Amino acid sequence: MIRFRGRVRSLGLPGAVLFAVGTGVILHVRRTLVRELRQLRRVATAAQNAVLRPLPSRIGGLDVGAVQMSAEPGAAIGGDLYEVVATEQGVRAVMGDVRGHGIGAFGTVAAVLGCFREAAYDEADLGGVLRRLERALDRQLRQEHPASVAEEFVTLLLVEIRADGEMVALNCGHPWPYRLNGTRVELLAPADPYPPLGVFPLPDVLSTVGLGHLPPGDALFLYTDGVQDARDARGRFFPLSAVLASVVREAALAPQAILRDVQSALVDHTNGTPADDIALLLLRNDGCIPSGARGTARPGTAHPLPTTSL
Repeated sequence: MIRFRGRVRSLGLPGAVLFAVGTGVILHVRRTLVRELRQLRRVATAAQNAVLRPLPSRIGGLDVGAVQMSAEPGAAIGGDLYEVVATEQGVRAVMGDVRGHGIGAFGTVAAVLGCFREAAYDEADLGGVLRRLERALDRQLRQEHPASVAEEFVTLLLVEIRADGEMVALNCGHPWPYRLNGTRVELLAPADPYPPLGVFPLPDVLSTVGLGHLPPGDALFLYTDGVQDARDARGRFFPLSAVLASVVREAALAPQAILRDVQSALVDHTNGTPADDIALLLLRNDGCIPSGARGTARPGTAHPLPTTSL
């Protein structure tokens, strides 16, 4: 401090004034930049939440949990997407993965989710929903990636859980889900999926495949390929089925508890740095799936489920 004061005195009065003014300007600019950065973060968070809205803890008689982990630092969402809505046909869910990751995939995620939120209510069957998504994706890619539209695609899994617990699905290149109960973890892979959306036109006839039933107390676990492709420092893949079997026994199928434990295992496995975006979605039948649930996609809740970025 003595040396500092001595230096200021050695500058003389004009130099001291200039030093003080310069310091004040620097501090003012710094405070302004900090305020602007905070404002930009608030705007970005609001925009991201508007696209990938936090899900309520219950939708159409299902307990719901969701987690999003972006591979891009500072981004709350990336190229993975999910949504759950309650319709007259049952609870409909989409899980998808846009080619690439991070905020570069943000526009395509928004287009797909926006279309699903309308089509899920309007279309009588999942085939109609998927065709709507194909058209929306084609428009988006031609606008955003006209030079490389043939190289862009989205993997998608559409699932419908009906009032009696019956599950049907359409799969375009996406990992099949798991059915969980208190003692067993079962991979549901009833058929080969269609190619990812955008690679080839959909066939003229779209046939849903059955995933069996979701009895009261059981849960459906959906995820993106960033989970099964996650590697540790030695190049070993994430053991998803083994982790699920372990956490199901400990968490008693509570969605938030299961997802928290799976997320923690993923963070440990990748040392906190996943190479790709990751999304997890869990739907648990609590025995109260209503029929004719149109308009209940966003019931009021004081505890929306947050997404998580790394």
